[in-house]
Amino acid sequence: MSTCLLCEQPDETGGYLCPGCTKATVGRLHALPGLYDELLPFLAPGSSGSSGRRPSAVSAPLPVSEVVLSLRGPGGVVGVVEDWLAAVRDARRMQAAQPVGSVESRLRAAVAGLSANMAWIAVSWPDAGTFAEEIRSLERDIASIVDPSDRGDRGTRLGACPAVDVGGVICGAILRHHPGTKAVACEWCGCTYPPATWPGLKTWMDHDERAEEQWQSAS
Repeated sequence: MSTCLLCEQPDETGGYLCPGCTKATVGRLHALPGLYDELLPFLAPGSSGSSGRRPSAVSAPLPVSEVVLSLRGPGGVVGVVEDWLAAVRDARRMQAAQPVGSVESRLRAAVAGLSANMAWIAVSWPDAGTFAEEIRSLERDIASIVDPSDRGDRGTRLGACPAVDVGGVICGAILRHHPGTKAVACEWCGCTYPPATWPGLKTWMDHDERAEEQWQSAS
């Protein structure tokens, strides 16, 4: 018996990942291409994942969200997945794969390559825990922006987080109020909004929504 390197629970299979964490990791890998596609609408101003304090007004949003652009770029989601596939192929003494095509096709190919090696990763690879943890973190990071419908315990949807960083970039992650909690907290940037700020919070959200609509109609 061993201990799973992801959930840290006893694993009777004696591998590095238990069957449950192996299955969950495969599911997270398969979800990445779809989550990548869902990031596209969040390139618009008002949908970034940056943190910071709210200024008195926002007059000129950046043309794109830098956080989302980074995730969708060659060094973002696809870079993480391709790097792990390269590490697996190197550990197995397989010929290195040469990425070709668009970022979308490269991501799908890398996901397929890792999925095909998951049985070996779970049983034989000492880096399986680090790999599975990074894939889980990557999926959570994207999910906090795109707010997919299959997330559990979603709470009441309030709107986009209006926090703005020092560069004037609006966070834009979805804010939700969960039963039993007093303050509303952004899962992406960490900004919190106690009840006393909620009237102003609604005003900020409405302002940002109007600013985004004006930007989209002018583009």
